[in-house]
This record gives sequence, structure tokens and C-alpha cells, in this order.
Amino acid sequence: MIGDDLARLVELTARLRDPVHGCPWDLAQDHVSLRPYVVEEAHEVVAAIDARSPEALASELGDLLLQVLLHSRLAEEAGEFTLRDVMASLEEKLVRRHPHVFGDAPKDLGLGSIHAQWDETKAAEQQHKAVLPTLLAARKLVAGVRESSLLFDLAKSSDRDVQAGGELLLAIKRSWESGVDPEIALRKAMDRIEAAGGERGA
Repeated sequence: MIGDDLARLVELTARLRDPVHGCPWDLAQDHVSLRPYVVEEAHEVVAAIDARSPEALASELGDLLLQVLLHSRLAEEAGEFTLRDVMASLEEKLVRRHPHVFGDAPKDLGLGSIHAQWDETKAAEQQHKAVLPTLLAARKLVAGVRESSLLFDLAKSSDRDVQAGGELLLAIKRSWESGVDPEIALRKAMDRIEAAGGERGA
């Protein structure tokens, strides 16, 4: 059962952090030192998705899950929270953010209404402000801009930096609204350029 499998993983993670029999590398880590690995594993999950490889995706999701287990273990050792708290928080959040599934909201909401409801619920949660990569932050920003006139004005600015930034924001907005994630699109285009360069250099 999944519960038993998760319990074994929790036990293995605790063993890694055992002061006597654990792994020196794992014992040396804290929340801050593990930050790069959270980002790295998330990117590797995306790469596995792009590769359309179920085996690779299963493996990379496991690596990402390890980060959740390690951070939860660190917090438990410090008396802050446990994996059970993480799971309970997620359960509560899923129910709260989907009133059209678990609550009294209309069941036939369109995607636009669902997105608006999601944004409203998240705003009410008063979460900490995340420092996102620039491209992701730009995508989230322009997705909330209802009128494109401001972006067009930026693209016509006399300031060359602002003008270039405005043009980039317009491209990001058009990409996202057409159903294409600009981060993935840019990565794929860069991969094509790198592949073409490798062929020419051969």
C-alpha cells in the first residue's frame, strides 16, 4: 500500500540523518544548503516530461520527493513541523482551492472562472512572497495584466532597456495566452540552436 511505501521512505530518510549511522553528506545539510537541489530536481522533472519518458519521469519525481522528505525531516528534528503536517496542509489547501469540486461552488465553472477563483483564494491565503526566476515571474505578472496597452507602451519607450523589456513581456504574454509555456518554449528553441551548433562543429 502507498502508506506503507511512504513509511519506508520516511524511515530511510531518517536513517540518512542518523547522527551515528547516517550519511555524512546528508547530516551536513540544512534547508538553505538544499535549496539548489530543489530547483535542480524540479528542472529534471520538466526535462523528463519533455523527453516523454515515463521511466525517467518516475525516477525524477522520486528525486523531487526526496527533497520534500529531507526538508520535512530537518524540520521535525528542529521541532518545527513533520511530514504529516506537510500532508495535512496540502490536503486542506486542495479542498479550499477547489470549491467547485469539494464545496458548494457551481460544478460547471469554465476555465476562466476557475482560474479567477484560484487566484482569489491564493491571494486570501497571504502566502510569503517567493523570489521566482525572472522568466517565470514575468509570465505570472503578464498573465494578470488584463490590458496589453501598458505592455505596448513599454515596447515603445524611449528607454532602450525598457523598450526591450516591454517587447519581451509582450512575447511572453502572447506565448502564454496561446497555450505555450514561454519557459519551455525558450528552452526548446535553445536546445535546437545548441544541436545545430553541435552539428556544424562536428
